[in-house]
Amino acid sequence: MKSWAPIHVNIGFVVGVLFVLLTYLVVSQRAATSGGLSVVASDVQQIENKQLIQGSGESEKGRVVYDTKGNYAPTCEVDGDVRINSTALSVFLVPASRSERREWTIQPYSRKNMPDIKTVTVTQLPDKAAAPPCTVTYSIPAVLFALGGLTGNFWHDFSDVLVPLFIACRRYDGEVQFLISNMKPWWPVAYKTILRRLSRYDAVDLDGDGDAHVRCFPHVTVGIHQHNGLSIVPEWVPGGRRLDMTDFTRFMREVYALPRGAPVSLNREEPGKRPRLLLVHRGHSRRFLNEDEVLRAAEAAGFEAVALDLRRDETVDANARAVNSFDALLGVHGAGLTNAVFLPPGGVLIQVVPYGKMDVIATLEFGLPAKEMGLRYLDYIVAAEESSLMETLGPEHPAIKDPDSIHSSGWDKMTEFYLNMQSVRIDVARFAPTLKLAFDQLRQQQRQGGV
Repeated sequence: MKSWAPIHVNIGFVVGVLFVLLTYLVVSQRAATSGGLSVVASDVQQIENKQLIQGSGESEKGRVVYDTKGNYAPTCEVDGDVRINSTALSVFLVPASRSERREWTIQPYSRKNMPDIKTVTVTQLPDKAAAPPCTVTYSIPAVLFALGGLTGNFWHDFSDVLVPLFIACRRYDGEVQFLISNMKPWWPVAYKTILRRLSRYDAVDLDGDGDAHVRCFPHVTVGIHQHNGLSIVPEWVPGGRRLDMTDFTRFMREVYALPRGAPVSLNREEPGKRPRLLLVHRGHSRRFLNEDEVLRAAEAAGFEAVALDLRRDETVDANARAVNSFDALLGVHGAGLTNAVFLPPGGVLIQVVPYGKMDVIATLEFGLPAKEMGLRYLDYIVAAEESSLMETLGPEHPAIKDPDSIHSSGWDKMTEFYLNMQSVRIDVARFAPTLKLAFDQLRQQQRQGGV
């Protein structure tokens, strides 16, 4: 019995240690899967409370959720008595009881470290006495975001703003107020059809809001979250609602009342019907130098082929309707390929990848998103002999002879040579199998009864 007592104590000690370790592992796992959320509330929060605001009125009031998921800019979800001084770009959380003062700074644009984006300060106040009085009170939530940055480029308009806005706002079904800093007056006009479906209310231009207003909301999202370019990670969508890029393209068809939800039917009922291919015409770099020859090759493969300039005018409404009337979209890597969001599901995107080891960038920006949209994706990588750089620079230039050296020189050098200086003269004999494969994929899809 004397020898048993120490053993019994040691076993109890070991069991206790194992219990502590198990608890630590469980908590650590929960923290790891929370994607970088940091929660600070008016009272002490436990790790188990680490979750996004649901926007349903069921979540505990009076807290800030600082979200750092992914590689892009962080956001803040502020829930409770939220007050915004527009001119100072200050967001205040008024606590229900006395609390610790905390402060965060947010650039409300989806990409980090944009030099022209104004910073928003989010402050959890220590008590009600420090809160500015409301001049305008809302019963709906708000989303505060910035334009500026890289907006104005069609791809960045979608990847940096429109897709992140869709992610942030779809849970509200239009009952949300937009607050915009770094306003570009033309931007809400260009995308007014989309914005009006995301929010039923006119956006507030924070830059011109004046000193008079302190706008008060029950919940504010500061900044918008980009998951990965033209991509949505379903598990990261706030509000407990899983979304993906097929939901976004379905939303585009709803927004613009696009009639086609599937490619043309290549069956015996319409023996003379051919799928339509749209070639994106560019008027500057990355042009097809033999555009007519490429169109004829597409016709020979079985398509009805048309070239269109899809540069945005005042709005994108007409382009959306035009693109939806086609079954395949063909273009050299560039913002024009973003119009793939308007193609009918099951359509084909053919990306011509410029010379210079641009395939990784091309795949990330358009290849993977196209598949997530429910499209068939093909690429064609330009050979040195098909690039205008061969003629303008010569075969011994590093941009031709050693693309790795250009990439290692930085983004600006890569852009200068492979994006800004380059156009392509496609070898149609070499390109013909890609066109045939695109046609065959549409036909095969019909035999299988769709995607």
